Amino acid sequence: MRTALTIAGSDSSGGAGIQADLKTFQALGVFGMSAVTAVTVQNTQKVYDIQEMKPNIVTGQISCLFEDIHVHAVKIGMVASTKLIEAIAGALKKVGRLPPVILDPVMISKSGYALLAPDARKALVRHLFPLALVVTPNLPEAEDLLGKKITDLNGMKEAAREISALGAKMVVVKGGHLEDGKATDVMFDGKDFKLLENKRIATQNTHGTGCTFSSAIAANMALGKPFIDAVVCAKRYVTGAIEHSFSLGQGCGPTQHFFDLYKKAGLNINIKRDDSI
Repeated sequence: MRTALTIAGSDSSGGAGIQADLKTFQALGVFGMSAVTAVTVQNTQKVYDIQEMKPNIVTGQISCLFEDIHVHAVKIGMVASTKLIEAIAGALKKVGRLPPVILDPVMISKSGYALLAPDARKALVRHLFPLALVVTPNLPEAEDLLGKKITDLNGMKEAAREISALGAKMVVVKGGHLEDGKATDVMFDGKDFKLLENKRIATQNTHGTGCTFSSAIAANMALGKPFIDAVVCAKRYVTGAIEHSFSLGQGCGPTQHFFDLYKKAGLNINIKRDDSI
């Protein structure tokens, strides 16, 4: 059985964070494990508060898994502070042969809540980028990392090249926020670019898409797929999950991680918005 470890925060609404990561791993046939970095207080409408885990607890979660289980891929999501970043980097550096690490630089929630302290952004680049095989920023995150606006595909390509120069071996700049009517991602393997184009899906139910995409890349790499193939398969998966997303609560609903499994099982799952609140 192939395995993947997510190092990320917990989403109490179940649509993002470690909940989304574990669902994605399971949907793609990979056994998922988790090291919780923080507990968030959130629903479909917004993030209200965050409680970080102690750095030694995060380190312990990571170390005990590698001591016992063969980990085939690692996904890193929300890490809110410099102390946590240093703890994660320290634990991973002690691993003899590190599996592929996919880093999703989660910085700001959809509702605008800061999920990464401003003083921790340099630490993220300094400590975790060199350990990452793939970094997957969306446009706002890429802009924040580089300190400049990105308005078109050429800008995305240049951003991918510059982020690679910061230490990431391979980069996927996600174009879902680009106002061009498409959802085009830019892949950069350190030498060449490849574009992944897809139609934009008209839905507000996109909670957790970034987490799902990066964990899908991790799952596919855990299964042995190379970079390009892993990203292409992840893009196909997250597109299907968005197409089958559903309204839950009063805000942005989640994607449907098990859409393909439900289809194969002959189950017609149709969840409508709960307006009883």
